[in-house]
Amino acid sequence: MNIEPIAKIYTDFKTKFGIPRQSRRVNELYGKIVFEKEFRNDECIRGIEQFSHLWLIWEFSENTDKKWSNTVRPPRLGGNKRVGVFATRSPFRPNSLGLSCVELIRVENIANEGKVLIVSGADIMNGTPIYDIKPYIPYSDCIENANGGFSSDMKDYKLDVIIPSELESIVAKDKINALKSVLSDDPRPSYQDDEERVYGFFFADYEIKFKVSKNTLMVIDIITI
Repeated sequence: MNIEPIAKIYTDFKTKFGIPRQSRRVNELYGKIVFEKEFRNDECIRGIEQFSHLWLIWEFSENTDKKWSNTVRPPRLGGNKRVGVFATRSPFRPNSLGLSCVELIRVENIANEGKVLIVSGADIMNGTPIYDIKPYIPYSDCIENANGGFSSDMKDYKLDVIIPSELESIVAKDKINALKSVLSDDPRPSYQDDEERVYGFFFADYEIKFKVSKNTLMVIDIITI
């Protein structure tokens, strides 16, 4: 069975580095879902505004030509312990499909794009193809006392973030809180712990450079691009 994208999502992440490891880790992040012309029909989303959250099924579009293996090294296990690919959300999978839960902020009518969905909490790169959208159903999708396995160990992990005032002033006011939350979630691979290493990634209209020492992340430069 062949499947085709129904939409694309547009976010502040131009590359994979920096994207939160799970959806809704950073609810200050906003994305815009624009439907392909074939599905740009108001009837396709009739009633969607009744739901507060949505499931997105999407493609790891940067990994479609990458090989997969039976086991992977999850970053949150330090990149050293192997577990089965189907016991993880690794992007290196047989069918390169991702699953994210996002909050539906509003339905907006935009010229030349039709009705688009504005969502928050997406862990998805800019321009990613969306294959399906389904409503989140609280009484069936939320399972009380579910066991999160090894992922639960990092649930509350956060870094302290320091951005010097002269650098913070460079970032647009409507982006700064999202940036701080992305940084506090620690974008680095877990197996890297070099206090002298300078890391960098692109966020919105900026290149962010930082260092990490113990539990503190220091932004050392922000470049407008």
